[in-house]
Parts: sequence; structure tokens; C-alpha cells
Amino acid sequence: MNAYHVPVMLSECLDGLDINPDGIYVDVTFGGGGHSKAILDRLSDKGKLYAFDKDPEARKNAEAINDNRLTLIATDFRNLKKYLKLYSIPPVDGLLADLGISSHQIDAAERGFSTRFDGPLDMRMNTDDGNLSAADIVNTYETEELIRIFRVFGELPNAKQIALEIMRSRAKAPIETTQQFKEILFPLAPKFKDFKFYAQVFQALRIEVNQEIDGLSEMLNACGDVIKPGGRLVIMSYHSLEDRLVKNYLLKGNIEGNLVKDFYGNDQLLFKVVNRKPIEATETEISLNSRARSAKLRVAVKL
Repeated sequence: MNAYHVPVMLSECLDGLDINPDGIYVDVTFGGGGHSKAILDRLSDKGKLYAFDKDPEARKNAEAINDNRLTLIATDFRNLKKYLKLYSIPPVDGLLADLGISSHQIDAAERGFSTRFDGPLDMRMNTDDGNLSAADIVNTYETEELIRIFRVFGELPNAKQIALEIMRSRAKAPIETTQQFKEILFPLAPKFKDFKFYAQVFQALRIEVNQEIDGLSEMLNACGDVIKPGGRLVIMSYHSLEDRLVKNYLLKGNIEGNLVKDFYGNDQLLFKVVNRKPIEATETEISLNSRARSAKLRVAVKL
């Protein structure tokens, strides 16, 4: 297995899953395989792990693990329920989702995710799935659409100025590379906080390119059906919008956060939260892996 991906809060994720060695588990964000490999290490010969990932790189990592207890399902996790049914998989003992982008994706200049390397402004997790690239978006979206992306997904207070600067620049020439894009945004970057600014801008585009919020919503809505009573749901998010959806679903049973009651006035909950407040990485882990700084881990048990 490639050693490029350092799993965030690995021990906390494993503890949250409370793994039954003979159980069936799902890792809906296989990526570099770090979490999956650790789950497999705790499974017996009877245990099974089904992993989801639409990134073509994931197949190589799964082949490198070379474990017959692991089945990689090469599709977006939004298709979770459909594919578990297709594979005739009964309700599972636990599901793990690490919503962060992998180190390898960030470090591959040709993928266009990184603010550190010059490359095509792409950001697609899978270039074959028909999604628009980041370049397509910045060159074709109207001003209001761009403002929405940077305000909602990037939580940027100067979203309007960013959108207007993009519109002015693309009128002169198409925006095609990450470096060109950063140069356009340079006048808007706060002094001494430019790295965070670029990270938020790139994050916003990545979420739009890959339709990540819609995908997360669909995956969450399937969890109540695919996890058996007593099974564990462990989700790690890195963005407040993602964490809000996860929190709503675990506490209220739906992503909107509206508590639903039955005919007798009883709350219709799907999960019981294990940790009322999200678990965060230790300072020691953050010092070794800066990606862990914004991670929030939530754990729940299926009712």
C-alpha cells in the first residue's frame, strides 16, 4: 500500500467503530487506504470490509493491500445504499467516513487541488464522471453563482469581490491554471493570512466541482437503512457546513435538523450520539499532521 496518506485520528476512529472481529464494515472514503488497512487489522478471517471511492487511484491502493476480505466499490459514496443492495450485503456493523481530501490528491500537481503547485485548474475526484472542472466553473458561471460558491462553501466574507475579480480576468483571457488563478486573487488575499485565504477559495471550488454537499446528504440519508441496530456510524468532517449536516442527522434523524415525532409524540430518532461534542485531534497529532487541525469526529450508535 502507498504510504502517502496519514489517517487523521486513526485510533479515535477505530475506537468509535468498536469493531466486532467477525463483523461487516464499510469505509465510504477509501482514499489511500489508511483507515481501511487499520480496520482489516482488527477483523478476523470471517470479517468483511466494503470500501467506496470514485478516484481511480483508489483501485491501485486496494490492489496493494491485497486482502480477500476487502472489496472496493469504485463509485461515489452517494450510491452507498444502491451498491450495498447490489452486492446483497446485509445491514452492517459499522460505517466510517473521512470527508477530507487525501494527501496524495493535494500533492499531485496535475489534479489541481493544491495551492502550492502549478497545474491545470481541475479538482475533479474522477475525470470520467462528467463533472465540470474548476476551470469550467470559473470561466462559465455567472457572478451570483460564483458569489454563492465562495460565500457558502468557502465562508469568505469578500465572496463578491472574488467573483467580480474572476469575471474581470476571464473577460481578458480564460483562467486555466492554479497559479494563474492565485495571481488573479492575489490583490484580495489578506496580508499574513494569504495561505488560509487561498485554501478556502480552493476548498469552495472543490466542493462545487465534486458536488460534495449533495453527495454527503445522500450518503447520510442512506445510513439509517444500511447500518444494523447497535451498529456504529463514525464521521469525520473538516468544514462547518459538512459538520452541520452530520450533527443534524445524528441528533435529529435528518440533515435539515427538524425533529420529527410519531403519532404519540415520541421523537423519531435513528441514532444515539456517543459524543455530544465532536472529538478533535490532540495538539501532538496536529503538530505531526496539520490536516488534523480542522477535523471534527462524531460517533453514533444505530437505534
